[in-house]
Amino acid sequence: MKGRYDTAGSIEGQHEPGSSNSVLANKLGVVDPREMDDIELDLLKRLHEDIRNSFEANQRIRVADICDWHRRWLGNVYVWAGRYRTLNMGKGGFLFAASTQIPRLMDNLDSGVLSVHTPCTGLSEDQLAVAIAVVHVELILIHPFREGNGRLSRLLASVMALQADWPQLDYTHWDTHKSEYFSAIQAGLTDYKPMEALVRRALREAARNVDA
Repeated sequence: MKGRYDTAGSIEGQHEPGSSNSVLANKLGVVDPREMDDIELDLLKRLHEDIRNSFEANQRIRVADICDWHRRWLGNVYVWAGRYRTLNMGKGGFLFAASTQIPRLMDNLDSGVLSVHTPCTGLSEDQLAVAIAVVHVELILIHPFREGNGRLSRLLASVMALQADWPQLDYTHWDTHKSEYFSAIQAGLTDYKPMEALVRRALREAARNVDA
């Protein structure tokens, strides 16, 4: 589970003794990656339900909310939950933002992206697809946390959809076409349209599921 990223020299890169370097050091002493996956999934479901019941449709989403969500999700599991990572990370040879740049980039995300694209109340399908795509790409490229960036970004996308009175996105195509998804993230350095297409598809599939 934890071998997806290249990491170097940080407490955040330490693994739980007895886990064969497959589970990050955690407060629970969990050494089985499948058990940790289940724990993280259950906690994420609880967080999603809490946010769904408390977040206002006309409430602007802020970086402080994202950090708070991460802390609430994983705070009982990892000591660094809710804090920006302090080590550099990459995936498949693609480097995410340097850790030293994360505070500045997250400030820019707050003032230049989230302030523009949230709240999503009253957006059309196309407007919502653009908003979610831009926010999702930028957050993934920053990758502010040691663990859980993709899942938290999906949670954020779902909150944005709920603000626009859409159902939670259907991520089936993203999960079954991971190379297409990651290519869209990389393309987002200069062009959001590939991610817009993926978001639009996820919105429409979610709507079809509701109508079925």
